[in-house]
Amino acid sequence: MYRSKDVGLKYGFRSGLEVRVADELKALGIAYTYEEDKISYVKPSRNSTYTPDFRIGNIYIETKGRFMVADRQKHILVKEQHDLDIRFVFSNPKQKISKGSPTTYAMWCEKHGFLYAKESIPKAWLIEAQQS
Repeated sequence: MYRSKDVGLKYGFRSGLEVRVADELKALGIAYTYEEDKISYVKPSRNSTYTPDFRIGNIYIETKGRFMVADRQKHILVKEQHDLDIRFVFSNPKQKISKGSPTTYAMWCEKHGFLYAKESIPKAWLIEAQQS
């Protein structure tokens, strides 16, 4: 039998409760599967708004120290739904998007078609914005 104190991936479970339920099923001789099925569903849509940090002419500038998952997801959705020129100014574009990930903020921007800069707005962007 599994012991609750030995919970973890070693036994293939995520919690002590899962271990206890598996123990009960095993003791009763009941066949079961664990986390083998995948059931698709659609999350209900919800209207949201995005407030860019700065707008210069037709260019939107988003400044980021930390670029969290929710922010990245939001910007992908905004880009898909609107024809806007959104650019990022990062404290450190070489920062990894998460621990253990090889992807940096800069790499994420390049993959998704966003321009980015480090620490300040490039003069070329300012000139471009004034001409738009």
